Amino acid sequence: MSASWSQVTHKFPPRAKGCYLVTNEVTRAIDSELAKYEVGMANLFLQHTSASICLGENFCDEVRDDMLMALDTIVPESLPYTHTDEGPDDMPGHVKSALVGVSLDIPIRNGRLALGTWQGIYLIEHRTYRHSRQVVVTIQGQKKAGR
Repeated sequence: MSASWSQVTHKFPPRAKGCYLVTNEVTRAIDSELAKYEVGMANLFLQHTSASICLGENFCDEVRDDMLMALDTIVPESLPYTHTDEGPDDMPGHVKSALVGVSLDIPIRNGRLALGTWQGIYLIEHRTYRHSRQVVVTIQGQKKAGR
């Protein structure tokens, strides 16, 4: 049986700087396509250069606050950046996005994302002002019989 492909684009509502647990939002957006697959891989690709997507701990809110604190410590706005056309948070946002990344690969098992018990999908907005972001989810795998 050959591999099948599906693709869904999801637009997140505008969010200000923060680390957001978006697992439920993403799974709702792709559920109807995901349910067709027995086994496979889902690639989530965030189409932006000053936001990130990653996996993180999904239970304790403090983890997301600590993530922001750590990223701000590693990449402070106070460095002497030359790219400042869009404000002091723009270049740090690009650096943080490059460090954390803009894509994830998550296995599919029985029509669901095969996340670990404590894993959740984080959308990290690095810019102070609210921005709309979108993610392209490409699903590749073996569809369930009859699908």
